[in-house]
Amino acid sequence: MADDILTIQEVATYLKLNEKTAYRLASEGKLPGFKVGGSWRFKRVDLEKWIEEQKITRKNNEDYNE
Repeated sequence: MADDILTIQEVATYLKLNEKTAYRLASEGKLPGFKVGGSWRFKRVDLEKWIEEQKITRKNNEDYNE
């Protein structure tokens, strides 16, 4: 169960991002996260869903531009 909620550091590692980039994306609302006591937290299932949505959006944009 502890693996279901990730910290900003774990998200950065999971997505292979710099920690500052992950923080910026979360702050801009581009990553699905929430704050607990001022610290970012992320549900793994939300991130997995977000990844799949990004893949679909990218594919749709590529199809549109062809």
